Amino acid sequence: MNGWAVVAAGGVVLGYGALSRRLSTTVLSGPLVFMLVGLAIGPLGLDLLDRAKDPEVTRTLLESALVLLLFADAAKIRTQDLRREEFLPLRLLAVGLPATMTLGWLVAWPLLPGLGVWELALAAVILAPTDAALGQQAFSNKQVPPLIRGGLTVESGLNDGLALPFFVLALAAAGEGHGHPGVTETFVRALLLSGAIGVAAGWSGASLLRWSLARGWSSSDWRQFLVLVVPVIAYVLCAMGEGSGFIGAWVAGLAFGIHLRHTPADLGIPPPDSDPAQSTRFTERLGLLLASLSFLVFGAVILGPALQHLTWRPLVYALLSLTVIRMLPVTLALANTGLRPASIAYIGWFGPRGLASLVFGLLALEEHLPGETLLSEVIAVTVGLSIILHGASAPVLGDRYGAWFTRTLRTEPNLRENALAQHDGPR
Repeated sequence: MNGWAVVAAGGVVLGYGALSRRLSTTVLSGPLVFMLVGLAIGPLGLDLLDRAKDPEVTRTLLESALVLLLFADAAKIRTQDLRREEFLPLRLLAVGLPATMTLGWLVAWPLLPGLGVWELALAAVILAPTDAALGQQAFSNKQVPPLIRGGLTVESGLNDGLALPFFVLALAAAGEGHGHPGVTETFVRALLLSGAIGVAAGWSGASLLRWSLARGWSSSDWRQFLVLVVPVIAYVLCAMGEGSGFIGAWVAGLAFGIHLRHTPADLGIPPPDSDPAQSTRFTERLGLLLASLSFLVFGAVILGPALQHLTWRPLVYALLSLTVIRMLPVTLALANTGLRPASIAYIGWFGPRGLASLVFGLLALEEHLPGETLLSEVIAVTVGLSIILHGASAPVLGDRYGAWFTRTLRTEPNLRENALAQHDGPR
């Protein structure tokens, strides 16, 4: 890799780190800043970073970031979160996610004629998962009711993992007949084998941590490293078995979180140490850093080249993917819930596409499918537009929606959006 590219990457980390709190209230989100720097150092700018010269750098960085975040997000999810947020995440995941994939497939049919049936399905599945990092300002705005913030956070933490089985099966179907494993073999290896490896890795890692905590034999620093290794081991074992390392890492996170959270009281482990959110803190932080660098690499080696040969079809599909293809399924999923149109529109709009779509797209391109160029353009433009539009709109729309909620709550204290506050009582 060009040494100046490393200097540029280090410089943007230093700069954003120094200004991150100030920039968090502006339209300059972290992913947008890193993507713009990537465009500047890529083929469209200084040409310091080129995917053709360093293909493994791109793949390793993006995959490492996704593995760590899949594990950390899954480990933090609690079944009581799904109950506490009531209907919202369950409806978004059980109804909204499949409907988004289906509608994306149907809309792609007339717009992307250069893709085969299963490549069209791939485009829809790849662009279905949402990324909390791109809409962080909208998700964390304290003016937005807890029900909406919590529902969007839980959705983004689980939908990339839930989309994985659809992705690997669609990829197998698209590659079948081109010298790639078929759907049946993929199902066995990527889903069954990888799932079993993930359960074993996550459960074993949590058991070891509980055993160590109960005896006071580990330091707090090394406990974080212990947890970091769990998704790495799960990923590598799945790769060795020709399965899906991402499914393995996600399932490992679920198993790790469940087992650690249900630590028996007689072990004498205090709640902070038995809380997966605390145990995975370093893993999550490292994943966020790698994800930020991934957006820089994305701007340089994926988005830049895609913009050089962009046609109107990928652009139109990208706009529809961020609006109609996301918002109609959300409206369907939240019908008859009592939420106001403003809330449904807010949830529907904040479905940003990010790291999961990039990694899924990269894996699909490595299969050398017939329509890989068009598929790459669609994914690159959609993620690029999402970074710009969702990042720029998050602080503005979050404040406006929060102000609407505050005004409405004064006259309607039983507002459905205020359900969590009513259940939890005054704070």
